[in-house]
Amino acid sequence: MELLPTIWFIAIAVLWTGYLFLEGFDLGVGMLMKLFARNNTERRVLLNTVGPVWDGNEVWLLTAAGATFAAFPLWYASLFSALYLPLLVVLLALIFRAVAFEYRGKVDTDSWRWRWDWAIALGSFFAAFGVGAALALTTTGLPLNANGDRVGGPMAWFSGYAIVGGLAVVGFALLHALAFLALKTDGDIRHRARQWFVRLLPVLLLPIAAWAVSVQVLDGKAWTWAAVLLAVAAACAAWLFARRGAEGKSFAAMGLFLVLGTTSIFGAVFPVVLPSTLDSAFDLTISNASSSDYTLGLMSIVAAVGLPLVIAYQAWTYWVFRRRVSADHIPAAHSFLPAIAARAFTTKG
Repeated sequence: MELLPTIWFIAIAVLWTGYLFLEGFDLGVGMLMKLFARNNTERRVLLNTVGPVWDGNEVWLLTAAGATFAAFPLWYASLFSALYLPLLVVLLALIFRAVAFEYRGKVDTDSWRWRWDWAIALGSFFAAFGVGAALALTTTGLPLNANGDRVGGPMAWFSGYAIVGGLAVVGFALLHALAFLALKTDGDIRHRARQWFVRLLPVLLLPIAAWAVSVQVLDGKAWTWAAVLLAVAAACAAWLFARRGAEGKSFAAMGLFLVLGTTSIFGAVFPVVLPSTLDSAFDLTISNASSSDYTLGLMSIVAAVGLPLVIAYQAWTYWVFRRRVSADHIPAAHSFLPAIAARAFTTKG
């Protein structure tokens, strides 16, 4: 097996895992703006838990996509062209979500905040669902011909696996966000988040369990099945820690669950990077989809220098903003726009 393509396949799997771990909880917090928070103060608490880090978390998505483009251009071309529509939805959802984060607090009226709260919640949902669908299809397959082109219309990608993958990431994001809020907040929000986490864990992890088991049935190996069993044990540990009020251990156990889960899924499909549902002879693998050894070698040098710096900077950011947030820390709301402009923006109908 070729060394450099294997290293970069592992690197891309790590980048996607890092994205799901970091962006997972802030996408979940976005959805919980409407599902969990009871009033504007609680919504502001939720926003403040992710406010300093959400944009940095999205860098992992760009890095994962960029690494795929550079290391495996045929994988990137086939996947992104076949999934043009759902990935466009993901892009628009992330844009609306980012704008909503910035504009929500500019005017102090309920109607103004109501619109942006829905933009955050729906943007977070569609972004999580679209990413989950794309990752599920890259591990279960798309209708690709010998040239790596999609066969069928613009909805040829839509399948049961896409739905399961989308729901898997949505469910994990919600659960991960509840664990994060229990760790990052104080007061009533903290206790409610922990209670919701304990109650919902068996339900919200069902789609990701279905995805992992489906991949194992299709392509599983003995060690990837073992990783699935260890992931189940990590989820059980997260549930037990949450019941005992050990929020830090519960959040860490959820991270371990994610690592073991993605390891089992990516490990099962290796060395295939994008299966074809038409004929296994059309599968894209680390051999036929990768860049040249020169390109991969140069990328390895750049990554060895840049990646530790990025990780160190993000770790420092989380350390600086490590304190818990509560409703007592939220100042009174105020408007940044003149009264006339505020009325123009918030008039309904």
